[in-house]
Amino acid sequence: MSEGDLFGPVAPDLASMPLAARMRPQTLDDIIGQPELTRPDSAFRKAAEAGKLGSIILWGPPGVGKTTLADILARLSGSNIAKVSAVQAGVPELRKIIDQARRALRERVRTVLFIDEIHRFNKAQQDAILPVVEDGTITLIGATTENPSFEVNSALLSRARVFVLHLLTDENIAEIIERALSDERGLRANFEPEAKALIVNLSNGDARAALGMLELAAATGEDPNTLEQVKEVIQRRQIAYDKGGEQHFDLISALHKCVRDSDPDASLYWLARMLEGGEDPMYIARRLIRMATEDIGLAQPQALPLTIAAQQAVHTMGMPEAALALAEAVVFLALAPKSNAVYRAYKEAVKDVQETRNDPVPLHLRNAPTKLMKNLGYGEGYQYAHDAEDAKVDQEHLPETLRGRVYYRPTPRGWEGKLKE
Repeated sequence: MSEGDLFGPVAPDLASMPLAARMRPQTLDDIIGQPELTRPDSAFRKAAEAGKLGSIILWGPPGVGKTTLADILARLSGSNIAKVSAVQAGVPELRKIIDQARRALRERVRTVLFIDEIHRFNKAQQDAILPVVEDGTITLIGATTENPSFEVNSALLSRARVFVLHLLTDENIAEIIERALSDERGLRANFEPEAKALIVNLSNGDARAALGMLELAAATGEDPNTLEQVKEVIQRRQIAYDKGGEQHFDLISALHKCVRDSDPDASLYWLARMLEGGEDPMYIARRLIRMATEDIGLAQPQALPLTIAAQQAVHTMGMPEAALALAEAVVFLALAPKSNAVYRAYKEAVKDVQETRNDPVPLHLRNAPTKLMKNLGYGEGYQYAHDAEDAKVDQEHLPETLRGRVYYRPTPRGWEGKLKE
């Protein structure tokens, strides 16, 4: 079996490759960051070097070395490696790889199947590889930026161990940049310390992004590359955000909790992270309405109409103008007195609806538009509240099985304190 059958086209000339590809580590010792996986005494490394790691899924943010680690693990095991993208690989391509893996196995050569973006694997793709992963024909290495607990099919997840790769530190990125400027595979360029520090800051822990910015800045031919020149070339930070993935849920969770904890500054920061990352502003507006009803409620009755007004502003104006309307709503919610009394009351009422008998409406609460209904006692004994001096009457309104049940317990905070009185 030729290498081209399994690996695809021959690699391009080193000089024509992007800097990030040229600087890709070749051994576990070359990897910067992820010490819990790569240090000599780690269980992961010992298993990898002994060829006993088995099928695994590498979970971590972009640019932390998932593909690099897969390459190195395949070499350590002496295996062929076939790389596919879960988005692009169809079942025929997977079956071809499986056939090649079976032929290689007859020659005592194992095959590692590396699947990038494995969280996008569909059922047909899974069905094609599950049996050969299970019987050991193929060793699976998957890479994902999404939480595999939610995004990877359970059948596939049960056949692989998950290892977490963490975001690189600024120190890690600085070391990667220095290596790229000193290694023979890297750049012949000089950068002022402030210029390198800016690239470290803007990369957000993504090594591929850092090397891409370094290469872009060096292409101008300046010597040395200054802080201002790098600013001009790069222009904008790499915003770390995936509005369809886990960061979407992590950031909205952070925003919600900061509003609940009455921290307007942190609330504004997480709002800005989401909007600058490309989040749908209407989604944020809807979540603010939820915060108004769940965490503020009647402690500040203006919270709900204000958030609805912010949603209308998003609908009417769009971005970027509507960002200020959302910011105003976020600050208002953060500073408002908090109460989840209505939220808890409704949940308790729902619980009773689901777990107790759904008895008929008491007769005195029923409407009686016909003579027959009146004869059957509909509406009999009902006390009309407006006939009472204070518009309050003492009569039972719940079904007999729930008489005396109390759901709403107002807090003493904000306007709700007046309701409590």
